Amino acid sequence: MRPLHRVTGHFGEWLQGRLGSGGPVVLVTLPCETLGASVSLMRSSGRRPDIPSPLPPTVVGAFLQALDLEPPRADIEVIADARSGAGAGMSTAMLLALARAMGIGASPEALANACLEAEGAVDPLMMDRPETLLWASREARAVRSLPQPPALAVVGGFLGPPIQTVPDDSRFADISDLVPNWIAAAEAGDRIELARIATVSAERTTALRGPADDGTATLAQDFNALGWCRAHTGSARGLLFEPGHVPAGVEDRLQAEGYADVLRFATKGAA
Repeated sequence: MRPLHRVTGHFGEWLQGRLGSGGPVVLVTLPCETLGASVSLMRSSGRRPDIPSPLPPTVVGAFLQALDLEPPRADIEVIADARSGAGAGMSTAMLLALARAMGIGASPEALANACLEAEGAVDPLMMDRPETLLWASREARAVRSLPQPPALAVVGGFLGPPIQTVPDDSRFADISDLVPNWIAAAEAGDRIELARIATVSAERTTALRGPADDGTATLAQDFNALGWCRAHTGSARGLLFEPGHVPAGVEDRLQAEGYADVLRFATKGAA
């Protein structure tokens, strides 16, 4: 059996937007160990290496060129747990999994820059504890470090079609007022406040970018959730709960409302 090299994705963001009206697009990622991408290499049959559509040859070429490497003389098999554009970090995860499969020993910073060269935007999945970074996704850099937030339970799915990230799209709400509140709430371990901040960020993005018929906020109210989260580009949506306090029937209701691939997971952090 060929070894699979897996990299964990995420489930949208705790918050994302502009750091000031003219500032960079920044985010705090919401890691999800349930979702990820795996890559395996197998001996090529002699023809041109086969790179499946989830990992386009042009993207692979740019990624490896940024690392001064040649494409592998092998067929590449990719298994992604979500579609590209779902807001689950699959694009970044696939490239990082390829790097692992090839045994590339580059630094996290080098991998981040290579992902940026390949796609124009990058999630911080190559970093240790990526949820503790305020990350400028169009610049492949951490603006600052953040406290580790406490664990929360997330029940969610994917609403509507995939939405691809456009690197030069800066039409995001200003969240500079939310960042200091997030830092204070994370330091205090205040799940209620963290969920409220995530909800405000999600609401601002939905008001600005749609969709107008997004019913996630209503579902959060119906189940008395602490709040809700979303992929600020992408279709991932989730309800936020205290760990161990997810009410019965949430998954069934999400499925009935048209959310695809419904899942439940716990975020990283202190219990």
